[in-house]
Amino acid sequence: MPVKATNPFVFVVGCPRSGTTLLQRMLDHHPRLTVANDSHFIVRAIRKRLKTDPDPAMNQAIVDEVIGYHRFHRMGLDRDEVEAAAEGASSYSAFVSQLYNRRAALLGKPFSGEKTPDYCRYMPTLASLFPDARFIHIVRDGRNTALSTLKWAKPDKGPGRWPWWDSDALACCALWWTWQTWQGIRDGRALSPGRYHELRYEDLVERPAQHLQAMSDFLGLEYSDEMANFHRGKTVDNPALSAKSAWKPATKGLRDWREQMAPDDQAVFQALAGELLELLAYPATQQGANTAVEARVVQARSFWASARQSRDVADLIK
Repeated sequence: MPVKATNPFVFVVGCPRSGTTLLQRMLDHHPRLTVANDSHFIVRAIRKRLKTDPDPAMNQAIVDEVIGYHRFHRMGLDRDEVEAAAEGASSYSAFVSQLYNRRAALLGKPFSGEKTPDYCRYMPTLASLFPDARFIHIVRDGRNTALSTLKWAKPDKGPGRWPWWDSDALACCALWWTWQTWQGIRDGRALSPGRYHELRYEDLVERPAQHLQAMSDFLGLEYSDEMANFHRGKTVDNPALSAKSAWKPATKGLRDWREQMAPDDQAVFQALAGELLELLAYPATQQGANTAVEARVVQARSFWASARQSRDVADLIK
């Protein structure tokens, strides 16, 4: 696909805790590309409107809703810039495009994108709004994602919001990972050729230059070593900080489900998410099921069926 100077240029998506921030930082250090971090606003600021109109006509109410969205400040644009972006924009998509154009101009780069992990559940909406935008979907072994999610989720964040979290958090993590990741794979692979690029976190940290070159080719941009060296001058030598907080270079991470996940938890995850693990070429756990594991799996499937979080993965989680 030829490069077109239309923004938003690229969306970085993936299940939370899968390496999206690492990838955002790498791409954001390309001399011609800036990638906003977790603004979430495109879909969420006017979610109710998008349910009835795929690209609403612009009005002042939409401008106010976008400015008032609690994460919009991450775009780095003040009200005057937002109001100016709205002038002459007849549709919501044109307005958003102008917002990303202005962000790119402020940072002295021609291309501007967005990293919001759970946009992996909204790719058809975003692809329709922005027909020239590309999508990069990073996936990670769901068991390591789960280990990270167990420390990250809260009552108002991630699967911690689910009513069954306190009963079996690990099973919730398996359902959460499958729900997010499967939708991204399904919808991404259905896009027209040249719009979707999928990679594994484990491959990126093992061979960063190779995969950054592949992403540069996908985006139609020249490769830059600055992407792999994003951490230089920013790394903090503090073992108490996470790799994310310390701005460390690409590493395999602190999570290893083989050592850190209890055998029964491994078996529960395999039962709930094994088909997706296999699809993504991750090894199956060798831990066999027992009565306790089987009971947890039955309860998890019952919760999922009653919650109806996503019909699309109901067939995957049998």
